[in-house]
Amino acid sequence: MKKNIKGWRYPRTRLQWLWDNMEGCRLLYVCAMIGTVVYNMLQLTVPFFSGKIVDNFLTGADARQNLAEHTDQFYKLLILMVGLTIFRCIIVYADCLAYEHVSQHVLFKVRNFLFDKIQRQDMKFYGTYRTGDLMTRVTGDLDAVRHMVAWVVRMVVEAFSLVTATAIYFIIMDWQLAFSLLIVAPLIFLIIYVFKLLVAPMHALLREKLAYMNTVAQENIAGNRVVKAFAREEYEIEKFDDCNSDYRDTNKKTAKVWLRFYPIVETLANMLAVILLLAGGLFLISGRLSMGEYVAFSGLIWAITNPMRQLGNVMNEFQRFSAASAKVMEIYYSQPEIVDAPDAVDKPDRFEGEVEFRNVSFRYADAKLPVLEHISFTAKPGQTIAIMGETGCGKTSLIHLIPRFYEPSEGEVLVDGVNVNKLKLSQLRKNIGLATQDVLLYSDTIDGNIAYGDSNISKEEVVRFAKYSAASDFIAKMPEGYETIVGERGVGLSGGQKQRISLARALAVRPSILILDDTTSAVDLETEKVIQESLRHLDFPCTKIIIAQRISTTKDADQILIMQHGEITERGTHEELIKQGGYYAELVKLQAGA
Repeated sequence: MKKNIKGWRYPRTRLQWLWDNMEGCRLLYVCAMIGTVVYNMLQLTVPFFSGKIVDNFLTGADARQNLAEHTDQFYKLLILMVGLTIFRCIIVYADCLAYEHVSQHVLFKVRNFLFDKIQRQDMKFYGTYRTGDLMTRVTGDLDAVRHMVAWVVRMVVEAFSLVTATAIYFIIMDWQLAFSLLIVAPLIFLIIYVFKLLVAPMHALLREKLAYMNTVAQENIAGNRVVKAFAREEYEIEKFDDCNSDYRDTNKKTAKVWLRFYPIVETLANMLAVILLLAGGLFLISGRLSMGEYVAFSGLIWAITNPMRQLGNVMNEFQRFSAASAKVMEIYYSQPEIVDAPDAVDKPDRFEGEVEFRNVSFRYADAKLPVLEHISFTAKPGQTIAIMGETGCGKTSLIHLIPRFYEPSEGEVLVDGVNVNKLKLSQLRKNIGLATQDVLLYSDTIDGNIAYGDSNISKEEVVRFAKYSAASDFIAKMPEGYETIVGERGVGLSGGQKQRISLARALAVRPSILILDDTTSAVDLETEKVIQESLRHLDFPCTKIIIAQRISTTKDADQILIMQHGEITERGTHEELIKQGGYYAELVKLQAGA
């Protein structure tokens, strides 16, 4: 198990995790790495053949005679040089295709897995992670992962195979000159190691700055109406400018870390040419080294210097991957707390719709005080339960316990006599229709939004459910009727229109339990009356739990619950509560204008 910077434990290291997600392409990736080793070893062929040509046909004592008598060997060496160079180019091309194919495979697989993982998380997860941060994880962070597979690993394999092959070749030709050239390598590796220690936290910080900037942008775009309503454009522009400046400055600081070391690495790399000129020149004069061997050394000196120069960039990209992958793996290995129980009851048939709360108390994970305390009531199949109370008394928290968005701290929530903890989530939620005051509509047709819960329903059924919610009249007046595209989050529709489409969407799944959270708060009284009449005459059995503030919405309920400070303080029918003379009776007087 590995720990990340926040203490989360992962069952696999970053590289093991990458290998796991290469399933189906592992053999291709191994072949690509072998290909990288092969084409880097083929880099030695041109200097080797060049050295042979120089010694045998250009500068040697018998060069003229060899050129006249062994012309065929001269051409064979040239053909081998050209042929192996073309062969190496083919391997490089195929290798790049293989790396890119595997990297896109990993990117596609992990992105799909992350989206699936995010979709199946519970409400606590969405309360913990910001939308902009999650977007960064499935876009920018995953691009760093793809870059690791496609480029960083290839550069590492290339550097080590090229340096190793070249070092062995140099030692075979002349070990003294080889060690004279390779003596600077340990210094460069030490510098790169120090650079790694300094740049790692910078990349982690840089990634956090990017996530925060994306969050600010996302919140601003999503809340553009509020921004314009309060004329806060300049404030938001300045706020984003501060985030962008902060991100830019962190980027600069990260880049400057390498710039501090780059001149030293570049100087040490360039020293190899000076060492070759001095030591190689002396060996050449003394006759220890032939001109062809000197040419081979000179032609391969780049094979030592280039990887040394690239090490800094490779380490920089690796640290970027390290910071990004930690964030990706945090989501990848996360597990929702609310899941199907191992012994969950299988109820594939339609639920009857009985809802019972038994001494339920609830508090949020990060809250000190309870939101609900000792809540008990029963809604029989087909009954209508109305819940009323002042803002913040726990009404919405209560209804969120029914579809198991949260778990109660104490007590039980039962549907059809079975604790919701023992029901399969998919079966439970498919039997619940939920419409809230804060409506989210998708950038789709009105038809598509109403049929969101069941895409197989017919157009006639969509129209019927729109009539139930008193939405059919205004939809008929839309430019393209039910095929009208609504803007993102329902832009272009009034609050009441959005609420009625939301109600139609909740009804379209023909739920056993219909939960309405102040769903008609934005509609006029006449339209509300039509909706209430429709809900009383649905063509399918349905238990209704309604949160409302209007007496006109609640007076016909089978039972009305009054909540104060997380507790049920009054319960009964409209007439019974008026006789009690409590909160409800005062609310009736207030709304009646008394």
